[in-house]
Amino acid sequence: MFAVLKTGGKQYRVQAGDVLRVEKLAATAGETIQFNDILMVGGDTLTIGSPLVDGAAVQAEVIDQIKGVKVIHYVKRRRKHSSQRTKGHRQHLTLVRVTGIIASGAGSTGVPVATGTAHARRAAHTAGAVAEVAAEAPAKPKRAPRAAAAAKE
Repeated sequence: MFAVLKTGGKQYRVQAGDVLRVEKLAATAGETIQFNDILMVGGDTLTIGSPLVDGAAVQAEVIDQIKGVKVIHYVKRRRKHSSQRTKGHRQHLTLVRVTGIIASGAGSTGVPVATGTAHARRAAHTAGAVAEVAAEAPAKPKRAPRAAAAAKE
């Protein structure tokens, strides 16, 4: 059985036992996660989603958080300018091993959903903002409009 899953803006064709390097996920080593964005499930019968297959999931175990190979970006300005710059970057990745493919009924497994770090940061930020607003003192009363203030004089 195989599945095509989507994570980090990329699509992967996976089977049980495959090891993937995906964009960084908010998970620790040894944790079991579940990918719910499944585009296709194959095996005895082929199921193609429109756009996703309902109830399908891929479960995986996080092996480690790693960094990719260094990518060097060299910029040189031409002609009368003698400026040049070298930049390097190592992408943060998560190493996962696929443990199983669920064709239907994935909502009741109780395994946490795989989310990227940007998604986790955004959710934490939103939760923090809601807590701040709730803890904040009542706002100052609004000032009377200028026309009403002029009429009082």
